[in-house]
Amino acid sequence: MTTESPTLSFERVFASPGLDGTAPRQVKLSPDGRYLALLRNRADDRERYDLWGFDIQTREWRMLVDSEALGSGRELSEDEKMQRERARVGSLKGIISYQWASDGAGLLVPLDGDLYLAKLDGTVTQLTDTEGTELNPKLSSRGGFVSFVRDRRLWVGPVGGEAQPITPPEGDAIRWGEAEFVAQEEMARLAGYWWSPDDSRIVVQRTDEAAVGIVTRAAIGAKGTKVFDQRYPAAGTDNAVVELFVMNPDGTDSVKVDLGVDLDIYVARVDWAPDASAIYVQRQDRAQSRIDVLRVDPATGASTVWFTETAARPEYWVNLSDNYRFLKDGSLLWWSERSGYGHFYRYADGQWSQLTTGTSPTTTLVGVDQAAGTFTYQATADVLTQQIYRARLGGAGEPELLTDPAFTNGASMDGAGRLLYISRAAPNQPSQSYLATPDGKQVAWIEENAVTGDHPYAPFLAGHVTPEFGTIAAEDGTPLHWMMLKPKMEPGKRYPVFFSHYGGPGPQMVTKGWGGALAQSIVDKGYIYFVLDNRGSANRGVDFEQPIYRAMGGAEVRDQKAGAEYLKTLDFVDPAKIAIYGWSYGGYMTLKQLEADPGLYAAGISGAPVTRWELYDTHYTERYMGDPREAPEAYEKASAIPDATKISDPLLLIHGMADDNVVFENSSELINVLQENNVPFEMMLYPGYTHRVSGVKVGPHVWNSIFRFLESHGVTPPE
Repeated sequence: MTTESPTLSFERVFASPGLDGTAPRQVKLSPDGRYLALLRNRADDRERYDLWGFDIQTREWRMLVDSEALGSGRELSEDEKMQRERARVGSLKGIISYQWASDGAGLLVPLDGDLYLAKLDGTVTQLTDTEGTELNPKLSSRGGFVSFVRDRRLWVGPVGGEAQPITPPEGDAIRWGEAEFVAQEEMARLAGYWWSPDDSRIVVQRTDEAAVGIVTRAAIGAKGTKVFDQRYPAAGTDNAVVELFVMNPDGTDSVKVDLGVDLDIYVARVDWAPDASAIYVQRQDRAQSRIDVLRVDPATGASTVWFTETAARPEYWVNLSDNYRFLKDGSLLWWSERSGYGHFYRYADGQWSQLTTGTSPTTTLVGVDQAAGTFTYQATADVLTQQIYRARLGGAGEPELLTDPAFTNGASMDGAGRLLYISRAAPNQPSQSYLATPDGKQVAWIEENAVTGDHPYAPFLAGHVTPEFGTIAAEDGTPLHWMMLKPKMEPGKRYPVFFSHYGGPGPQMVTKGWGGALAQSIVDKGYIYFVLDNRGSANRGVDFEQPIYRAMGGAEVRDQKAGAEYLKTLDFVDPAKIAIYGWSYGGYMTLKQLEADPGLYAAGISGAPVTRWELYDTHYTERYMGDPREAPEAYEKASAIPDATKISDPLLLIHGMADDNVVFENSSELINVLQENNVPFEMMLYPGYTHRVSGVKVGPHVWNSIFRFLESHGVTPPE
């Protein structure tokens, strides 16, 4: 006897509780490895998070901070809203971040613009109570001070005492203690100040935005429009000038760090030596072809170049990472793509030794156990999964696999590298997590998340479709991996394809992880769901990424075309009903694909597309496209505007009208060109929404709109 699974509606996909099960965020082991803390969302509100703690010895859970009971619900400042957008947590509520105290006895918790100190005994102390927002809050390394940014100045005070500003007020163009826009948005650097390990000194960033162009951004809402003058460094224009100063916790004895004579650089990373004897600054050039690692004297600010990392190929860029660790003996564990694949190296006494090898790139440094002489890392396996390995800092022996290859895995460790937290997923198993010993042996489940009993996805499990995987060849013979989910099909009938893509540098879309419920709901409607990773995406090495250099909208478009041509050879695919969909870079891809190959696709959905790369920011765009002042022809060819009039297939354009990432001007220019040339298209605009148009009601609205559009153009399953 078989059980019929209910149809998975878009309304249920976006409702609470989330169908993926419990979705913990910000999982952090305490410095002493005795406790684990995480943010857990509520069953009745999937976007509200509370702080929970797990006592590893007693195996007991306890809510440490109830965000609803403690929070004021006060409106956040515009600066904090923007920072949350940069960190991709703009839609979340309650607690979105926290920090362990160095002694492991408590946690600093920002909530609704104020700061709280939560102790493991259940007590919570409010540290600030102001109308303003405390941005970028931190406990100092030894826990003696609390620091934050308010009114563009850095404030410091003893824990439980009164904080004072330690940097001067300098007007609207100067910010202290904050990462600049491109550091937050594109460099994965959210910090703007750094405490020394002994609490004696602080490195503080001073950002001068005076030269950065002002973009008047209209956040068009349902009941009015707010206009923001936002300093936005578009490609080919001036960046903010970033300086670093080292000072005492009260602001005295301030010295400027020598970053060199060239002001047009990026401060990519800042770190203290474990013994506080030096500061290490990663200085990246504007072209992003090299990183100079500077060694700085904390007393004088004087610097020397310790070593330089250069691009793996002449026409390539240096990918930034957090995969490095300064070791107690003065050496450095460092990740590099110099061999053509991401691998780990040890730098000691001016000499390099390579610790990992092969054509499967390492991707993340998980932890270091200096006492045992080992480090733990994440690496690509069989292209489609990530596994966790342990290797020796001395380079001896083969790396040891710590995880189950049937899953794709991620991990983190405590500061001493003695306890392992592993999260994993598979095509038929949403994310689950467990604690393990350093050799990978499971100690305790954190979230088993078994799809049984009252799990939110359990009612739909009978209808769950397991994806199929395969490869096709790109024009140069490179294998491109694809994933396909098939609906229930009848012999002799042909089915439409919902061909989803991202296409841009970075995200790998085809993996043997949990795909989520959205794809399943599309399959439930009778569509084949198909995804292909083109050249330019991550985790395949330098040569796989490089074809997009100064050529966005080229190789990726041709690779996706190869995917469509492959689909048309399958006897169960209706070749006249292949619809393409993408958001952000994927929205750009939809436009470029429709322009390049009219008639190949039945319809295209373009969500929040970049249409002209001069409108996007410096660090992202110039990394791949170069400076538009030096390569204007590359920008012209990559733009979706010049060939927009070639679009002849049905197009649905979607954009949030308050988007501060891919600003609405990208779509308004396209709309104008299409209208002025009498090119038919459809659009669905969302007042008040930023780059992420999602939520309990609006999420289903987006997806129901997409499928009404497809139905209106006959892209429908067979009768």
